[in-house]
Amino acid sequence: MTDICGIIFLDKPLGWTSRKAVNEITRLFSEPGHKRIKAGHTGTLDPLATGMLPILLGDATRFAEMGLDAEKSYRVTFDLSYQTDTLDLEGEITGTFESTVEQDQLEQVLDKFRGDIDQVPPIYSAIRINGKRAHDMARKGQAVEMKSRAVTILELKLVSFEYPLVTLEVICSKGTYIRSLARDIAESLGMGGCVTKLRRLSTGGWPEAMMVTPEVLSEQKQACLLPLGQWLRDFERVELHSEDIKRFLQGQRIQLRNTEADTNEKNVAVFAGDAVLGTGLLKAGLRHMVLHPARILPSAQKRYL
Repeated sequence: MTDICGIIFLDKPLGWTSRKAVNEITRLFSEPGHKRIKAGHTGTLDPLATGMLPILLGDATRFAEMGLDAEKSYRVTFDLSYQTDTLDLEGEITGTFESTVEQDQLEQVLDKFRGDIDQVPPIYSAIRINGKRAHDMARKGQAVEMKSRAVTILELKLVSFEYPLVTLEVICSKGTYIRSLARDIAESLGMGGCVTKLRRLSTGGWPEAMMVTPEVLSEQKQACLLPLGQWLRDFERVELHSEDIKRFLQGQRIQLRNTEADTNEKNVAVFAGDAVLGTGLLKAGLRHMVLHPARILPSAQKRYL
């Protein structure tokens, strides 16, 4: 069995948990009679959210933090006339609001939420408190105290406003909760802010066109699996040949004789042809740059050693 390694940019359906999405793709790519492949996602999407959920397979899971740490963009619609305990349609209504607002009032409030802000995550979230998931504690009626965190709203665009529904497009830093953003915007207007639709448009700048539905994936799974090299697109590429391949995979430092020493250190993706061997750090030697192995792929060791 060939080692599976790559990325699926899944268009997560409404109602699926992120865990269900990973399980479905694991099942699809695993072969009967063989060990199930490793798989993981790069940032939870709520069941009521749709859109981009990058799922990494095999050795690609070693680079999940690149998605977890990446900027993300969303389109969200929320209702100003009421709020729920989960801040979305899954919860119980906790309050209704009969007053109205004008678009210019809304736009003035939006200005307060651009840039660096403090945000309190929803109690119904996957954040761990003393080892327990906040949403599990909340569902059991236990007291949940969420700490404020600093996040950055890079872009906040009003797409449409037809009271009571507000639709925004948001580009934000990691750790941002869109349900909390909707809640806080609405509270600044003295209103509700229940999220009725949420779609992730992008992770780390990858465009919507990269996404595939489960239906397309089931019919064309190999065509939908993108190579790890594409996921590492922001790394400078270093290609090794002959004995240097084995030396790198054995964890040895390699002097790159076709380079000149440069004080600028660089993170690089290391290749043998089209195959990813791992990642490394380029540091200056006496005359040349020296490649220091950082993360070595077991599948590459299996192939070349």
